[in-house]
Amino acid sequence: MYHIKLKKGQVGRYVLLPGDPFRTDIIAKYLDDPILVAHNREHKTWTGTLSGEKVSITSTGMGCPSAAIAVEELIACGADTFIRVGTAGRVNEASQNEKMIGGIITGAVRDEGTTKQYVPIEYPAIADRNVVEALVNAAKKLKYNFGEGITYTKDSFYSHVFPDMVPLSKEAIEKKSIWSKANILLTEMEASGILVVSALRGCRASGIMAFSDNKDLESSVDITAQIACEAIKSLIETDK
Repeated sequence: MYHIKLKKGQVGRYVLLPGDPFRTDIIAKYLDDPILVAHNREHKTWTGTLSGEKVSITSTGMGCPSAAIAVEELIACGADTFIRVGTAGRVNEASQNEKMIGGIITGAVRDEGTTKQYVPIEYPAIADRNVVEALVNAAKKLKYNFGEGITYTKDSFYSHVFPDMVPLSKEAIEKKSIWSKANILLTEMEASGILVVSALRGCRASGIMAFSDNKDLESSVDITAQIACEAIKSLIETDK
């Protein structure tokens, strides 16, 4: 594959998708016998095993364009189950609960340009129910507090975080209010691309995100990796 520099046999059907290449190194410790198999541009991949099955970790980089490329090429290499792990901002009132570490993605608002070049905007970005269930059960098993809900996927980081700094400040501020009132749980930059591409290719995906304002952020991201790996173990057993 041109971008991820992988071929069939180098990745498992189950793949964790952090954005940051450096986080792949941290997450790899939860796999058995992990091996660094490729690193090109923003895409860094480790492959190991869980419950005797091959599992991989590939970084997507930031935003839907690079995330969609990674997913397309991973699918071409034989992957079919994806869990996005990383960080996200809080949106609705429920997410402001400081005891809530983050959220499990059930669907996404497609406010980005990548998936609009795949399929009309009326096509929903929905997470696979089996992957969601596996993540929910894993979080409960490990006794971590994660909400479940819709994420707002966007292209621009700064217009959302600092809306006053852009010419479209009024529109950006209104959007933040709309998504909060619409009960959107969290916001990030990759989920809708991962969900839509996965669905179009007959694959399954969801995500578990730590809120970026957690006091110990790296520990929170570490927790998402633990839960994701536990969920994959459950999916492996179910898939058998």
